[in-house]
Amino acid sequence: MMDRIVNGLSESSIKVRLAAVRCLHSLSRSVQQLRTSFQDHAVWKPLMKVLQNAPNEILVVASSTLCNLLLEFSPSKEPILESGAIELLCSLTQSENLALRVNGIWALMNMAFQAEQKIKSDILRGLSTEQLFQLLSDSDVNVLMKTLGLLRNLLSTRPHIDHIMSTHGKQIMQAVTLILEGEHNIEVKEQTLCILANIADGTTAKELIMTNDDILQKIKYYMSHSNAKLQLAAMFCISNLIWNEEEGSQERQDKLRDMGIVDILHKLSQSSDPNLCDK
Repeated sequence: MMDRIVNGLSESSIKVRLAAVRCLHSLSRSVQQLRTSFQDHAVWKPLMKVLQNAPNEILVVASSTLCNLLLEFSPSKEPILESGAIELLCSLTQSENLALRVNGIWALMNMAFQAEQKIKSDILRGLSTEQLFQLLSDSDVNVLMKTLGLLRNLLSTRPHIDHIMSTHGKQIMQAVTLILEGEHNIEVKEQTLCILANIADGTTAKELIMTNDDILQKIKYYMSHSNAKLQLAAMFCISNLIWNEEEGSQERQDKLRDMGIVDILHKLSQSSDPNLCDK
């Protein structure tokens, strides 16, 4: 069947092409299929071809399928990367069509998960800081959440965090500040605080938080927020800043103590929420 479905992608009838890509999309939800028939038939090749030039209705389903092919356990992830997918996906994030913007950023988010530094740098270069800001100020919450997910995946593992923050630190801190100040839902703010916690885990990157009083005050504010998820995320930021065995920890602890963080921690240790109390 797989040969028939793949052949359907190059049919002249748009209805047949759409049906074929829908069929592949359904199959791509299975981990087993991703590891077997998708690999045996190198489905990613004709799929990439479809993505180069197709009407939007086909593009939306094809790009959703690509998101699944880029999950970390999919053997197609490597060859897709090598075939110039980053450029294609970055261009999708600029689409007028909302579903295509979501899928473009979603696929990049999957691509960045546990990726090597070169891929992360290529994604940042391909997207450009301007486009990243554009996506972070998108009116659609799905686009915003996926963009925050991408940032969180880019800012993981210490050397990567330090490298990215050394080149894009100023802009990322600016974006984080804007989101924490804006009218956003709990999930968006939680993701943003988790990005800050990742930055706090960097060796040199954490200085971008420690020298930014505005951000420190925001972390302090969210530690006393009425929502436990935000309190926990804010506490992750603090705990990553103060590990005793890390250089400069004493100065960081002193500064946070002077800000009244210890008093808040005392108060939170009496919390009725077991997670908060524990943290």
